[in-house]
Amino acid sequence: MAKYTLTVNGSQHEVVADPDTPLLWVIRDQIGLTGTKYGCGIAICGACTVHINDQPVRSCTTPVSTVKSSQKITTIEGLSPDLSHPVQKAWIEERVPQCGYCQSGQIMSAVALLRNNPNPTDADIDDFMSANLCRCGTYPRIRKAIHRVAVLAQEGIDD
Repeated sequence: MAKYTLTVNGSQHEVVADPDTPLLWVIRDQIGLTGTKYGCGIAICGACTVHINDQPVRSCTTPVSTVKSSQKITTIEGLSPDLSHPVQKAWIEERVPQCGYCQSGQIMSAVALLRNNPNPTDADIDDFMSANLCRCGTYPRIRKAIHRVAVLAQEGIDD
């Protein structure tokens, strides 16, 4: 067991965990933020996606020991306390979720995509988002929501 200081959603948290404990379980079980989901445990479904220093990371395979105290972790709860983030709003407007289980990871990936490519094509979206699986098959609505955010950003509108 070791002690770690993590900065999650702007707040510092002192946690004690085995060095190889996945960041996902520290976030959910010790910090109490349950929006990040466990899906596969092997980093292929994307349900556990969080950002570390604004980069999408699969928290189910990221050992807590690899996260430095100076790194900024953002979970789905950290995007906005009231669902006012443009991507969250677009998800609601486009009625993206069905079961909703994968959606926190989908949203976190979409935020990263739009940060790096503010005007993605369908091919860009499909390529980037292919790392996130949705058993309900809401991919067309995901693409539409991402385009909605891109268009509104270009027009200078915060939906």
